[in-house]
Amino acid sequence: MDRYYINTVKELNQWKKKIIKKPSIIDKASKGVQNKINNVLPDKYHEILTSAIKNMVKIVLSGSQFITKKSYPFSMSLEEREKLVKEKIDFYKRTAMLEGAGTGAGGFLMALADFPLLLSIKIKFLYDIAAIYGFDITDYKERLYILKIFQLAFSSQSVVNKIFYEIENWEEYSKALPSNINLFDWREFQQEYRDYIDIAKLLQIVPGIGAIVGAYTNSKLLEKLGVTAMNAYRMRVIK
Repeated sequence: MDRYYINTVKELNQWKKKIIKKPSIIDKASKGVQNKINNVLPDKYHEILTSAIKNMVKIVLSGSQFITKKSYPFSMSLEEREKLVKEKIDFYKRTAMLEGAGTGAGGFLMALADFPLLLSIKIKFLYDIAAIYGFDITDYKERLYILKIFQLAFSSQSVVNKIFYEIENWEEYSKALPSNINLFDWREFQQEYRDYIDIAKLLQIVPGIGAIVGAYTNSKLLEKLGVTAMNAYRMRVIK
């Protein structure tokens, strides 16, 4: 095995130890704070977020608009693939920053528009990453795996622990997945993602600082998603 492969295995094992843990008191308290915030936000805010997530999940599961036409040689090494992955992370971070700065400067309504736009950027990013690692996204179960990565990156700790077990045992777990996409429970996905991201994104609607917050928050969210995606696919290709 080459040095890059050995170092990647070490990084993967360190990431596994870091991501799996018991929900802390802070985790539980954050959930309570989030519930209180949800109660005071306008109904329009909830409607837009719920609709955006629901529609995006349906597109991921049944659509093909995100599937990249670019193919990558089977003979590519892990190092070559991850060089491309890191370039994609940098590209999408810049894209998300620009999008967040633009919508954050526009006030409340533009900040709401940021949510579905950022969601689209993240999903397209994950499709590209899957293709680089050599997975066939025309396969319905590979698209489900993308949603699992999304949940792993943007969920409460208790859900993270559950999702980690599912993707760590993906080959076995995927055999029991429903063949009908309409049986997928998007509600848990929607609620967890919203709860994770709401607090970070709320400051984006504050006049004067919205653009700065939007750019910074979007960049960090894409960075977190990138690290999660890399390690989620490493768990499969290294096996």
